[in-house]
Amino acid sequence: MEINLSNRDLRAFLAVANSLSFSQAAQQMHLSQSALSTLIGRLEEAFGSRLFDRTTRSVALTAAGEVLASHAEELLSDMERTVAAVKDVTALRRGRVALAALPSLAAHVIPPLFRAFGEKYPDIKLALIDTLSEPAFELVREGRVDFALTAANPAYTDLDYLPLTTDSFVLLAARGHPLGAESGEISLADTLSAPHISMSRHTSVRQYMEAAALQNGFGFHPAYEVDHLATIGAMVSEQLGVAALPSMAADVISGGKIVRRPLVGPIIRRSIGLVRRREGSLSPAAEAMLSMLRQQLQGVAAA
Repeated sequence: MEINLSNRDLRAFLAVANSLSFSQAAQQMHLSQSALSTLIGRLEEAFGSRLFDRTTRSVALTAAGEVLASHAEELLSDMERTVAAVKDVTALRRGRVALAALPSLAAHVIPPLFRAFGEKYPDIKLALIDTLSEPAFELVREGRVDFALTAANPAYTDLDYLPLTTDSFVLLAARGHPLGAESGEISLADTLSAPHISMSRHTSVRQYMEAAALQNGFGFHPAYEVDHLATIGAMVSEQLGVAALPSMAADVISGGKIVRRPLVGPIIRRSIGLVRRREGSLSPAAEAMLSMLRQQLQGVAAA
């Protein structure tokens, strides 16, 4: 048998159980005595047992009433803790946000985002997984992160992709390299005579480069393939080749030894956006982080 007990029901029962007076309990609950009697009657009907023995002179708990009284306070406390916990989540006083991000974004975008978010919502726990594009989509699909910040991937049609910003590719060359002798624009075709140091084939960066080359009638065949931006930076600095990278990735490794040149002919733009599951909604904490992320990326784009 299903019994629906409200917070008000339990408080009314306890008011009678503690005072053993319907008149006092009615005043405490701001009810008429007849309304309180009706409420207790509904409880007794729901439990299928009398909770109080009543005479014109006295009120006493029955055995069933004693059992309910022994648990009612705990039930009320549980309800209050549950309500408080839900309110804490809604008010961003409790919760967790987990996200995945491309390594370049994890190094460039996420640290200031986490710092600002942590200052505003210090009780929200944050988690970051820095990974490549395809694993980031899988983490969202598996529900291991709230959302991912990554490049678009049309293969994941079951997930929602919300574009947030774009970044354009630039060429990185050492200052002593022939292509690093000046800092002006350079066409992609004019860079292909030099050895290229590229991200590996399963990365979004490499896919954008190969697509741009193919659309303009030439192939892209890098001399070196690596998985980490720091490795590319070190190899470019040693004049082992040049690298074409999105500007946000270039921000991570640019230094005094490296010249950065805008790539044109074609201009290659990478879409950066948020990936999330279609079903369900983001938690209040994740929604707050998304709002802060949008503001931050708008500031990056404006700069």
